[in-house]
This record gives sequence, structure tokens and C-alpha cells, in this order.
Amino acid sequence: MIKILLTIGIFIPALAFGQDDALLQRIWDGVQAAQNKYTSSCGTLSETRTSALLAKPLVFHGKFCAEGMMRFSMEYAGTDPIRLRYNDGYLNVTTSLDGKAHTEVMQVGEQVHRTQAFFSRANSIQNLKKNFSITVNEDDKRYQMKLVPRTGRFASRLNYVVVKLLKGTFLLSSLEVDGKSGVHSEFDIRVTQLNPKIDDAMFEVYKPQ
Repeated sequence: MIKILLTIGIFIPALAFGQDDALLQRIWDGVQAAQNKYTSSCGTLSETRTSALLAKPLVFHGKFCAEGMMRFSMEYAGTDPIRLRYNDGYLNVTTSLDGKAHTEVMQVGEQVHRTQAFFSRANSIQNLKKNFSITVNEDDKRYQMKLVPRTGRFASRLNYVVVKLLKGTFLLSSLEVDGKSGVHSEFDIRVTQLNPKIDDAMFEVYKPQ
């Protein structure tokens, strides 16, 4: 789920597509403008995770900061804190075990770059329509996109993804990920700072020598 969140969720603004061509173009233009206007952000998030293996939903609360599409930091607080940091192609996942911090290091830059390229090329809309069944709608406050993979590596991991963007700013407000593993996660995302100056230490990651 972490890798899915990284490649799909963190970079989800590039997923703003739909079947209605006029609405599609409006969302696409808005997202591109927002990516240029907001180069960094910080905020809070909560995740509600359900599964047939869980007796009751798990709820996690945390905070995040992101700079562009290449540096990201997220921390879940609570009795079992988790910290994720992505920078320069490496993802560090730090958890606490018996009171000691344990960090797992994953080199995921290639997967991230591949996904970014898939969703940001000039023919991205055609790629998505070919690989996903996509529906889009809007209400007074948000745009909503639902993407159901047809084939390929996404179909092997995901049943569907639902993305909601705020009107006006085109900022991500919620993300729903339904995985083939049986885990279903819903993320409520609230951006509290736009274009803040973020200390480089926030994105420090360990890289094997």
C-alpha cells in the first residue's frame, strides 16, 4: 500500500481526467496552473483503513510537507508512529518496534519517474482512456474522478482510485484507494500552508552507500 500511495497518491494531481471533454480540459488546465503556482505545501491528513482482516477500521492522523513532485515527508502520530520520507528516488519508512526506531529503505525512483511520465506526457489523456475506465463529476465545492484500471500493473494492484480536488485551487482534498489486497484506505487531506519555505532536513533520507 505504501508504494501505491507514493506513486498514485502523492502525485495524484496529474490524474485529473474524465470522460466529459469540456470538464476534462477545465480540470487539466486548472491542475497544470496549480502545479506551477504552488511549488510547496504543508498540511494535515487522516487515513481510515478497512479490511476483512480488521475487526474495526483503523484511523491514523498525521501531517505532511511536499516540495514539487520529488520531495515528500509524512508522519503519522499515535502509539505506533510512522514516518515516510521520499527524496532523490529513495523512500524511507521509519517505524517504532519495542521502543526502537527501524527504517526500511526502498529505491523507488524508477517506478515514480515511470508513473510521472505516464501521467504527464502530451498524450496523457489518451494513455489514461486506454488504460483506465474513467468517470468525472462535480458539485459546488469539488471535482471528483474515479479511475478503474483496465489492464497492466495498476490493475494488478488496484480495484479503483477516487480523487477529489477543491474547486478554485485544484488542491487534493481526498483520496480513496481500493487495493487488490483487500485493504481500502480513505485519506482526508487539508492543506494549511501554500508555498512555505521548508527546511531541507524535513526531506533527509538514508541512502545505502
